[in-house]
Amino acid sequence: MSRLLPFLLTLLVSGYASGECLTRGTGDMGVVVERAAGSLKVVDTSAHEVLFRVPGLGDLSHASVVYSRDGRYAYVFGRDGGLSKIDILCGTIVKRIVQGGNSIGGAISQDGTLIAVSNYEPGGVKIFSSDDLSLIADIPATPTTDREGKPKQAKTVGLVDAPGQRFVVSLYDTGESWIIDMRIPGQPAIQRFTHIGSLPYDALITPDGRYYIAGLFGEDGLSLLDLWHPEKGPRMILRDYGRGDEKLPVYKMPHLEGWAIAGERAFLPAVGRNQILVVHRGDWQETGRVAVHGQPVFVMARPDGRQIWVNFAFPNNDVVQVIDSETLNIVKSITTGKGTLHMEFSPRGEEVWISVRDRDEVQVYDTESFELTHRIPADKPSGIFFTARAHQTGL
Repeated sequence: MSRLLPFLLTLLVSGYASGECLTRGTGDMGVVVERAAGSLKVVDTSAHEVLFRVPGLGDLSHASVVYSRDGRYAYVFGRDGGLSKIDILCGTIVKRIVQGGNSIGGAISQDGTLIAVSNYEPGGVKIFSSDDLSLIADIPATPTTDREGKPKQAKTVGLVDAPGQRFVVSLYDTGESWIIDMRIPGQPAIQRFTHIGSLPYDALITPDGRYYIAGLFGEDGLSLLDLWHPEKGPRMILRDYGRGDEKLPVYKMPHLEGWAIAGERAFLPAVGRNQILVVHRGDWQETGRVAVHGQPVFVMARPDGRQIWVNFAFPNNDVVQVIDSETLNIVKSITTGKGTLHMEFSPRGEEVWISVRDRDEVQVYDTESFELTHRIPADKPSGIFFTARAHQTGL
């Protein structure tokens, strides 16, 4: 018994041993990315505790995660081109491959059978089986040249899943958006839309899966594609929203996948400005702006749409602000700490989890009282991803 005591104490302090699989549901589980260490922490969001730590996942400096339909498997997209399948009930790596040289995100198909990855290097989109990560399709991007005139493929960005077993992606260098139809897995059918705007850097899809919106770094405005009527092609919205104003230096690009919808309003970050753009969803016309603490990175709605939570780029990345979605007033500013990188709401919105890199912790807040209720230690945390995403289009 004396030999077992240290082991049992370790389990109580640090969670379950990796490989000791749990028998439980996954609905209140999630992962926290430890970006510098190349690891994940698997968490229980009801108990606010760490269940497992999964190391050996490579460069997670811009990592994102999607989930299998049953919420058991997390697919992790690393910046180094790594694609890893994690069993969150066992805290183990099922399989890991390096499919590219520089990746920027991915998506899982509507039926959960396909995993798509977008690549900076070598460019293009690769699509894998969610079962064994075997390659299903390798779709090259449009050829272009680098700054020295050498040939290369365009960077692919803003990859999302869409209804109809489709993926939608944009091409940074060539100003395109593509719809990739994967209903016949080995024969991708691609609709290519050119001249969508200058330098699309990220994109989102509305929760109903109808509209795909790409943000533009090379000009003010966004490109909107109606996936119910793709034959109409993309159109520009919010054109010239910064007319007459000087842009500020951009230290971190906004993340559109964290965008917010509240009722008939959409809330979007303005590139290079300390503003949130408020847009009417019906005609996609601007209806207002909210001046905020810094350049917004994530602009996220609480699941009921009543609040909009915003975090910011360097050097103002130590504060989170909360906007009342009805009045557009800032109702709370919370000093979280330097390196506040990501937010994730509990599925029904009573809590928000916030990663604070420079404090090596995740902070949990009550969204009604704004009280800090829990601190969860993590090594340079960034992305937080709960399993509720398994049932949401585009996340």
